[in-house]
Amino acid sequence: MAELSIPDLPPARCSGRFTISTLLGMEEGGRGPYTPTEGSSCDSAQPTHLSSSTLCTRTFGYNTVDVVPAYDHYANSKGVGDPRKGRPSLADLHSILKPDPGRLRTSVSDLQQSNGLPEAGLEAGLEAAEGEPGRASVPEPVRFGWVKGVMIRCMLNIWGVILYLRLPWITAQAGIALTWLIILMSVTVTTITGLSISAISTNGKVKSGRGTYFLISRSLGPELGGSIGLIFAFANAVAVAMHTVGFAETVRDLLQEHNSLIVDPTNDIRIIGVITVTVLLGISLAGMEWEAKAQILFFLVILVSFINYLVGTVIPATAEKQAKGFFSYRADIFAQNFVPNWRGPEGSFFGLFSIFFPSATGILAGANISGDLKDPAVAIPKGTLMAIFWTTVSYLVLSATIGACVVRDASGSLNDSVAVGSPGCEGLACSFGWNFTACAQQQSCRYGLSNYYQSMSMVSGFGPLITAGIFGATLSSALACLVSAPKVFQCLCKDQLYPLIGFFGKGYGRNSEPIRGYMLTYVIAVGFILIAELNAIAPIISNFFLCSYALINFSCFHASITNSPGWRPSFRYYSKWAALFGATVSVVIMFLLTWWAALIAFGIVIFLLGYVLYKKPDVNWGSSMQASSYNMALSYSVGLSEVDEHIKNYRQGQLIACLVLTGPPNFRPALVDFVGTFTKNLSLMLCGNVLIGPRKQKMPESQLMADGHTKWLMKRKIKAFYTDVVAEDLRSGVQMLIQAAGLGKMRPNILVLGYKKNWRTASPQSLEDYVGILHDAFDFKYGVCLMRMKEGLNVSRVLQAHVDPTTSASEQQVNTIFQSEQGKKTIDIYWLFDDGGLTLLIPYLLGRKKRWGKCKIRVFVGGQINRMDEERKA
Repeated sequence: MAELSIPDLPPARCSGRFTISTLLGMEEGGRGPYTPTEGSSCDSAQPTHLSSSTLCTRTFGYNTVDVVPAYDHYANSKGVGDPRKGRPSLADLHSILKPDPGRLRTSVSDLQQSNGLPEAGLEAGLEAAEGEPGRASVPEPVRFGWVKGVMIRCMLNIWGVILYLRLPWITAQAGIALTWLIILMSVTVTTITGLSISAISTNGKVKSGRGTYFLISRSLGPELGGSIGLIFAFANAVAVAMHTVGFAETVRDLLQEHNSLIVDPTNDIRIIGVITVTVLLGISLAGMEWEAKAQILFFLVILVSFINYLVGTVIPATAEKQAKGFFSYRADIFAQNFVPNWRGPEGSFFGLFSIFFPSATGILAGANISGDLKDPAVAIPKGTLMAIFWTTVSYLVLSATIGACVVRDASGSLNDSVAVGSPGCEGLACSFGWNFTACAQQQSCRYGLSNYYQSMSMVSGFGPLITAGIFGATLSSALACLVSAPKVFQCLCKDQLYPLIGFFGKGYGRNSEPIRGYMLTYVIAVGFILIAELNAIAPIISNFFLCSYALINFSCFHASITNSPGWRPSFRYYSKWAALFGATVSVVIMFLLTWWAALIAFGIVIFLLGYVLYKKPDVNWGSSMQASSYNMALSYSVGLSEVDEHIKNYRQGQLIACLVLTGPPNFRPALVDFVGTFTKNLSLMLCGNVLIGPRKQKMPESQLMADGHTKWLMKRKIKAFYTDVVAEDLRSGVQMLIQAAGLGKMRPNILVLGYKKNWRTASPQSLEDYVGILHDAFDFKYGVCLMRMKEGLNVSRVLQAHVDPTTSASEQQVNTIFQSEQGKKTIDIYWLFDDGGLTLLIPYLLGRKKRWGKCKIRVFVGGQINRMDEERKA
């Protein structure tokens, strides 16, 4: 901790805390060194306007110039293009104490930025301190709470087209019992997913404008997160089409009742659907505030329509309604509709499940706009779980009530009324005075739960309110999906994981609205609207949403099972085993619904996963995959300590571990390439560098060089580690490397270095150090390999002479002879001494590589050949 000595501070005027304006003022105002000014005191109980950027604070009795803690110093994720925040170095803090005003102002600015505060904020604060007006503040974007931003949005997205147009029909097909089972199975998956998404969303700060894709990708990593983000965005775009087709189907039915069809029933759905989605696109482009207002209006309409339906169930049925199959609450109707009655091609449990499941998939509507929420960590769990609860209750109530009021088949004709007990009348309606036998036997009934999609409207107290509810549910769900899909896709585009999609990532306006993404979603939605069949679109969406939910649950499980310290969600009501169960159930249901669609979904995920693994995008999100890799590496490394070495493994090259004295690896590329050839995918290679000089001077250089040299090795496709040490001389630095390099059994046992080419002109001390390094290696039981090339190994002068201004020296790649095919050459081996076989092992390992495979190996052996042959035969 850097300290300030403050002589003779008046207690009444200063509490030991200095603001930035104080430090600037003492240089410009000519006061004594570190003399506080009026108003510079900053008690913790009464912080000033600059308390968040205080440079000198009273801490445990000391006056420190260190910066205060800032969230950005400890953030565990950074998106592409985000500014990198860093704490100031010790040199930066020491520079505050220097008398140079220019340096002081520069350091203060750096420290201000390191606190996460822009320089403009510093200037505004200084102006305010001097009585001048600050800069104009930037208007804050629109932010929503948990009710308006999450719960209502999720409920509207869940209360979609299925609630009004398909749930009564599903009840007729599957019966009340199996319909409840379908609902509860769907809710089980969505509830577990809701718990998982709540845990993920409360694990740290949710960045603005990111949503579900951000949550998954930062937890699982770019490999799985990117692929599932793309699929989830596509599923939302298709969901726009599904809800719009539901709206168009209702409008078509109204036109059909009044004999006012535009063209024909199918094309009318297409025409109405395209017009509707165009209007919704205009509402979305108007901005989030207008979209939120429209959602509240839709929510109120749905509530009124639902109350209207419940009131209608208790009103005595009129003759017209009885002709359509409604008889108010009857125990025998409930008993008959309690069991299934499968009909048509969709008449199976999983066929109906695939149609119903999209109605439960709106749980991520709030998380998708996490950037537009006031407090995502609180709003997402609370709003999502409340939405799941209330919508589940509504589904169960609707299924039970309509199943107790309406028979499966009805003709709709008032002429079918008969006396109770009339002969030839079959079916439950006969006991209520109606004969629907003829149409039931011919399967030509137009009404009843099994035939009439608008049964809720017929049951309700006032039919137009149900029609308004259908409009509200379908349009609100379509609008929510139309907003979610572009925002998820925008974040994916900004991360630059995949090519050719960056064009759609540009945002417009203060909320960075993805207008290009809206247009892409619009095109996809129109394409699926042209299908014009609700029962065909719903199963497509089910598979993609189930795939998304499986990955969300798996990410929660994986983050929990790795026991990473970075996984500490504030939401505690989740279970890693429940998350694993949810992921497994989602995958199983995918294949039970439509196995070929599940294979396509997983094929897309695997293809996108393979692409990201191949391209290796330059992102570092601290994902659970990284934590798992570390845990596995640590476990295997510790496990090696329990395994005894065996000569067989040594002879196969698996126990060869090379410490290569490369200096900066790019200075001796031939040495790196040669050793990398026989160690690649087989054994350990460690490039060592000794930085000679004072520790304080060389340590910053060491930190800067390490990343650059590691990237150089990766770009050259050399599987090796880089390490350096700071020492007073070369020999002591090599001794440090020899003793400290490696981990457990993963330690070097062979020292590889270049031949000293300038030994004739070198200083005696340099020669003594070189020879001493060889002796030290033998003393520490290392094997020693010397590499000599006619033109030499060090190319540092060539690099410096041909340096590219746009490329750093550590990024330049120099071609060497060991990177090309060796052809039919000869490798001569002079095995002069019994060295344990290392001299023979290295050329053997070289010969196993494709580049050296055509080379012929000749061995020249010293000693008595006949005696060796006799010993081998014996």
